[in-house]
Amino acid sequence: MSAVAIIPARGGSKRIPFKNGRDFCGRPMLAWPIGAARDSDFFDRIVVSTDDARLAELARAEGAEVPFLRDAALADDHTGTTEVIADAVAHLGLAPETPVACLYPTAAFTTADDLREAARRLDDGATWVFAAAEFPAPIDRAYIRTNAGFSARWPDAMPRRSQDLPAAYYDAGQFYLARAATWTTPGARVWDGADAIVLPRLRAVDIDTPEEWDLAEALFRLAGLADRPN
Repeated sequence: MSAVAIIPARGGSKRIPFKNGRDFCGRPMLAWPIGAARDSDFFDRIVVSTDDARLAELARAEGAEVPFLRDAALADDHTGTTEVIADAVAHLGLAPETPVACLYPTAAFTTADDLREAARRLDDGATWVFAAAEFPAPIDRAYIRTNAGFSARWPDAMPRRSQDLPAAYYDAGQFYLARAATWTTPGARVWDGADAIVLPRLRAVDIDTPEEWDLAEALFRLAGLADRPN
């Protein structure tokens, strides 16, 4: 069955101007997830959904398709990812069982192996597959800020040894894989029927500020990911 990777790359970014097209370790940021999708040998089509002509040109230069420009109403700060992918599914006329990945344009740390493993998990029956990472410390022993200072969020867990507490995981914000019908189901939630590819901490990096961008480039090189072929 054909599979499609959809990269939702809007042009606007307030904290890091033109973030999705900015140079990251020698290539436009958008080029890295396109390359991972291509090298996975899983996707028959790699489609970039964008409202920006410059990003469309970059995407095509990297071998992705831009068969339509996204409506401005779906390119603001408040539009959810599911809406954008559902819009792309409709534009592309995909069959309900088609595997569809939302691969974020800043998912430079995603590898072809991650995407191949996600495809296997979907084939094994997961409704959603996403990238996750383990919290570096037990969240059961978290603190909350109060008017009086800091208090234990769950006081009963505080005396317990960290090794006796369950590991907890967070969404690494890199990709989601589901069937086209799942993406277009009203009220669909990514945590229902989900499985996850757990990333090493070195590859679970948010890039929302200039400081995080600089850190991400350093970690990217440290992880050896900058040496991947173009």
